[in-house]
Amino acid sequence: MTSEKPKLAVLVKGWPRLSETFIAQELVALQDAGHNFDIWSLRHPTDVKRHPLHDRFNGNVHYLPEYLYEEPERVWAGRRVAQTLPGYAEAYKVWRADLRRDPTHNRIRRFGQACVLAAELPAETRVMYAHFMHTPSSVARYAAIMRGLPWSFAAHAKDIWTSPDWEKAEKLQASTHGAAFGATCTAIGAKHLRSLADDPARVDLIYHGLDLNRFPAPPIREARKPEGPFHMVSVGRLVEKKGFDRLIDAFAMLPETLDWHWTHIGGGGLGDALRNKAEAAGISHQITWKGACDQPEVIEAMRQSDLFVLPSRIAADGDRDGLPNVLMEAASQLLPILSTPVSAIPEFIDTGVHGLLSDDSPAALADAITEMATDPERTAAMAAAAYDRLIAEFRMDPGIALLSKRLSALGADRG
Repeated sequence: MTSEKPKLAVLVKGWPRLSETFIAQELVALQDAGHNFDIWSLRHPTDVKRHPLHDRFNGNVHYLPEYLYEEPERVWAGRRVAQTLPGYAEAYKVWRADLRRDPTHNRIRRFGQACVLAAELPAETRVMYAHFMHTPSSVARYAAIMRGLPWSFAAHAKDIWTSPDWEKAEKLQASTHGAAFGATCTAIGAKHLRSLADDPARVDLIYHGLDLNRFPAPPIREARKPEGPFHMVSVGRLVEKKGFDRLIDAFAMLPETLDWHWTHIGGGGLGDALRNKAEAAGISHQITWKGACDQPEVIEAMRQSDLFVLPSRIAADGDRDGLPNVLMEAASQLLPILSTPVSAIPEFIDTGVHGLLSDDSPAALADAITEMATDPERTAAMAAAAYDRLIAEFRMDPGIALLSKRLSALGADRG
């Protein structure tokens, strides 16, 4: 832990979180680039395991009141201090306008957390940076107005596509106390946010990329025989947008001659329903549910598999993936990829070149799996092309350099 009081404060939804490796990767890289900062988390951790990346962060982690009623004395003390700050009246005005359009408990909690944040930030703080454009950015915006500080954000997927346009636009306008800049990790997301900004240059496209130093060199994969065992793996939360319900239906349609097995890694609320679905389809003996795993376990599972499958789709509420880092992780291990043309996935995978992008219907997925299993030579060639593209275009370093430059320009100088 550092004893210095940093000029940069980073706000996250939760820390640490196994499903948000991309955030941990970025923050550790910023730290390695010389930035000194503390993390301010809106939620306490719930994951039992941690990635090795989380242990590389050497700053302090502060937890804001997750629910206001759980720490009333801290919340009221924070508000009393916040009310003495020069920007409190304006922040309260902005929040009240937001509350009229979004009269929810979450909106109230955002302001309470912002008061605590504004009150407890060190006096040396000069810049705020929030991961996710919805709740964390709201808390950062209200607190930044109170303290008279510039703030910035990184937007990803759900936070872009499930937030109302009025709120995104106000977070991208100078006249409404918007962010000094916003970064987003997909071209499709950048195009949308730039259309809402007063100045398109306010939004940067910064791919997360992959820190290849965290991954072993790809294994030497022996050529598969078309009739040999075929082991598939998926990494992703068991939620609607990941499409695993349709994948299970697809497995039930695979030819009896295909000797397949599927391993799933990740938690999520649909676990029981999907296990029951597999049981009803008579295929549960061909599925391994591993639950949440740390990064070394994920890599080992990828190295032992023949195909990575991520059947992403747009959920009923509009939630969807951006460009999942697990696709790049699979590519780093020369693991062939089957996914869908949702959101920014085609920005990394050209179908037929770097992998296959299938329609997310069970029949289409089953056909694509069968095609990749029965043509191992072509499948291996696509995996090699994806690896080459990863090395050439999707390394982490260029994005970190741009983000570091942006933060430094606001006053988050490097040590």
